[in-house]
Amino acid sequence: MYAPHTKRDVEQMLAAIGAASLDELLRVPDDVALKEKLEIVPQLPEYLIGRRFEHFGAHNAGVGYRSFLGAGAYRHYAPPAIASLAMRGEFLTAYTPYQAEVSQGYLQAIYEWQTYICLLTGMDIANASVYDGATALAEAAIMALHATGRQKMLVSQAAHPNYRAVLRTYCDGLDVALDELPFTAEGTTDLQAVENAVAGGEYAAVALQSPNFFGNVDTLNAQALGAVREAGTVPIAVVAEALSLAALATPASWGAQIVAGEAQSFGVPVAYGGPYAGFIAATQEHLRRIPGRLVGKTVDSGGRSAYVLTLQAREQHIRRERATSNICTNQAHCALIATIYLALLGESGLRTAAALNLARSRELATAVANVSGVTLKHSAPFFNEFVADVHQPAAAVLAKLRERGILGGVDLGRFYPDLSSCILMTATELTTTADINALAAALKESLHVPAGV
Repeated sequence: MYAPHTKRDVEQMLAAIGAASLDELLRVPDDVALKEKLEIVPQLPEYLIGRRFEHFGAHNAGVGYRSFLGAGAYRHYAPPAIASLAMRGEFLTAYTPYQAEVSQGYLQAIYEWQTYICLLTGMDIANASVYDGATALAEAAIMALHATGRQKMLVSQAAHPNYRAVLRTYCDGLDVALDELPFTAEGTTDLQAVENAVAGGEYAAVALQSPNFFGNVDTLNAQALGAVREAGTVPIAVVAEALSLAALATPASWGAQIVAGEAQSFGVPVAYGGPYAGFIAATQEHLRRIPGRLVGKTVDSGGRSAYVLTLQAREQHIRRERATSNICTNQAHCALIATIYLALLGESGLRTAAALNLARSRELATAVANVSGVTLKHSAPFFNEFVADVHQPAAAVLAKLRERGILGGVDLGRFYPDLSSCILMTATELTTTADINALAAALKESLHVPAGV
């Protein structure tokens, strides 16, 4: 309710805090106040406003670069229909989580989202999305802690460093010990280390990312999975590149009980790192532990299909001490974008997009490996990104590439000091042969490798 203050109310409040007027109360200190009149552009017609913003956009230093960046944020083609549908006013204004059933359209969209995630992961249930992939992993860990009653977690060092950092923050707050598993020379998790670690039956869960941070397929084999199951540890699959789910075996097929992932690849713009849409899916046994909200389908009194929020295990809906999570929420609009993307492409379109990523990344890997002074770090199967070793400081090489208008990839030395000569490179369906040839040529010039070496 809005209750404006009367003049007397204001006078009494000012007197209580010792201010003579509202202007004095809000006065900006002289040392930070503007010293001259602020220049404000007068009102303009819409078409001139558009031109003005185009002018501002032209100053963006990132415009015009050939990009091979990835590492959890991927450039993919988004059909124009997504914006036309997702920006409709009904989707932007109608939904509220506290009176959800009045917006059947939005609930149906979330229901479809949950269905798509289950189909892609092979899981039984999925929630109405969460913030992003990193917090999805942390929430998945909490599910495993509740399921086992244990206070120790395992995560692969080949998982995204940012995801691991968020997980560690959660674990610190919950007094949970977090141990990390090493990766092999092939850039995949050391599965023998997994078996040795879980043998004592102390860990609530073990989390592996596939494709992992290096782009490599990284899953539990039958022997490691057997050891994990025998120990009563929950296998968690982490997915940072969602499009890979259209090309690789489902996480369910290699034994995952919980899947935590990021859906940015499904039509959500890179947008300088967000907002994105995380997802959590799980087997039926974890139904009562999954955080956030689930949309269910039922029938109304007239026998018509109806959608409802169910199992709302959030502190806004149930007692805080019984909530599965106290900070999770769903990224409804980003999840809507991803749902529209999946609906537009369909199964065959999604597989085609994934196949293009596989083809382009192989073309890129071949071109880079043919540059003298560059070798591919790993031979493990990869999806659309891989590690190239330039055998000199990667940061310096990337700086030279930027001078040539190319964002060559991510310097792995930022996250793994032992890999300071390595670059994580990514190719998607938006990468062209001309882009790849330009990178290869620029690498040759940047490395200054003598002929015959």
